[in-house]
Amino acid sequence: MARMHSRKKGKSRSKKPNIKISPEWVKHNPKEIESIIVKLSKEGHPPAMIGLILRDQYGVPDVKLICKKTITQILKSKGIKFDIPEDLLNLIKRAVRMRRHLDDNTRDIHNRIKLVHVESKIRRLAKYYVKKGYLPKSWRYSPKTAALLIK
Repeated sequence: MARMHSRKKGKSRSKKPNIKISPEWVKHNPKEIESIIVKLSKEGHPPAMIGLILRDQYGVPDVKLICKKTITQILKSKGIKFDIPEDLLNLIKRAVRMRRHLDDNTRDIHNRIKLVHVESKIRRLAKYYVKKGYLPKSWRYSPKTAALLIK
C-alpha cells in the first residue's frame, strides 16, 4: 500500500534472514517470552512496540521463530483482543491529525489531497478486515466518529 499514491519505487532496507529455526543464543524459552508479551500488553503496549521491546531489551530476534506463533496470535490465545487492528488504528490516527491540521490551515492543498489518500487506504483496509472477520460487518469509517476512537 505504501507506493499506491506516489511514483516512487519504495525504500531499500535490510531483509530478514531466511532461516526457519530458532537461534541458539536466545536465553529465553517460549513460555518466558509468552509471559513477557502478556505483561507488556497489559502495560498498554501495542504488538509492534512489544516486538521492538523484545528485540532491544530481551535479545529476542523473532518471536515467531521461537514460539511458533506471532505476537498477536499469542495475545489472542491468552484472551487479549484489540477492538481495531493496529495498522488500521495507526491510519485512523494519522487521518485525525491531518483533519486537525486542516482546521487550522485551510489552504494546505497538499495535505487535503494526502488526507483523501489516507482515508481511501482506511476504507480499503477496513473492507479487508470486515471480509476476514476481524471487524464486525456493520463497521464503517467516518471522520466524525474517528476522533472519538482515538484516545
